[in-house]
Amino acid sequence: MRWTLAVLGVTVAAAQPFPRYDVRRAPSPVIVDGKLDEPAWRTAKPITGFHFNWWTSGEKEPTVARLLWDDANLYVGYYCHDKHISATVTERHGPVSLDDCVEIFLSPNPDKPRNYYGFEMNVIGTMLNFIRADWWTGGPRWDPAGVQLRTSYSGLPKKEESPDDDHWVLEVAIPFRNFARDAAHVPPRDGDVWRINLNRDGGKTNAQYSTWSPVNTPKPNFHVPESFGYVRFVNR
Repeated sequence: MRWTLAVLGVTVAAAQPFPRYDVRRAPSPVIVDGKLDEPAWRTAKPITGFHFNWWTSGEKEPTVARLLWDDANLYVGYYCHDKHISATVTERHGPVSLDDCVEIFLSPNPDKPRNYYGFEMNVIGTMLNFIRADWWTGGPRWDPAGVQLRTSYSGLPKKEESPDDDHWVLEVAIPFRNFARDAAHVPPRDGDVWRINLNRDGGKTNAQYSTWSPVNTPKPNFHVPESFGYVRFVNR
């Protein structure tokens, strides 16, 4: 099936240089336990080939992400290859980007990409959230309702790196009701399109920045919603 979008009244064909992904409906329950071992995850196509937009040196450690949905939640799973895992931030809304962490940036209305929501989460499960939107009158931080988050990792407790470090996993369920102000439908309907980017920060050793959808800025900057990729919710 040809992947097309009606954005700002214009049909955008598949030649547009943004990645696309079909978020499949979960055929069975997803238990958020930081393992990604439920049968439903096997139906989600893996997202690979993250872009190291600002790479200068060091090993480009790969990331594999997957997305699913049901009537209640968007589910995101990350499998992060990592030989140097560390995290110290435990404070809610703390500077998790200084640790090994991943991020999900979401624009539920593709016609207004600058209305976007952020979920930044480190390897020990600390989360920072924000909203950037023309209607938002609150402060720089935001507390979404009902988010479930779990992580798992190899090696020793993650304040320190370990010779056993190999990978870490993050699994999160984000209720759609948090996006009712911007999304066309809550929950989404079959064929609804959002814009997102999936990001990863590298921590203390071999610090790297990578993104699913490429970002073209001189310095590392994930806050470029015009560069977000497209996801389509499919009911199959």
